[in-house]
Amino acid sequence: MENAVTVEVSRRSLNALRISIGIIYIWFGALKFFHGYSPAEDLAIQTINKLTFHLVPQPANIILLAVWECAVGLLLITGKMMRTALNLLFLHMACTFTPLLLFPAESFKFPPYGFTLVGQYIMKNIIIVCAALVLRRVAPEPARRTGPATQLSRR
Repeated sequence: MENAVTVEVSRRSLNALRISIGIIYIWFGALKFFHGYSPAEDLAIQTINKLTFHLVPQPANIILLAVWECAVGLLLITGKMMRTALNLLFLHMACTFTPLLLFPAESFKFPPYGFTLVGQYIMKNIIIVCAALVLRRVAPEPARRTGPATQLSRR
């Protein structure tokens, strides 16, 4: 009886974790569709420009980021394609930490431990990464397709 209760609480907690991260992604992504609404807009544009060697023009770069974030959020909220959603999230999170290296003057007041508000904004993403690692651990594996080639190799 105790194990059944623990599993049910865990499932609910994991759903709450997944959905709450999805809401944050949609919220922050949606703000980027409207110029001036996201406090991270300028930093995101500068980072994308640096990472893509200015190959993605403005405002396409921030719109693509908005679409990316909203897509991750929708996938997380619905629980569909969780492995894909989490892979996109991890790639996005890796990029969110790059301003610490690319723009240290904006990220640190006293390097390497005294963050500016921008640096704190970036570092809080560690919580999202850790939560996503938990979700990845319990995410269902993608269904394997069985087709004629697979059936032949079994013989």
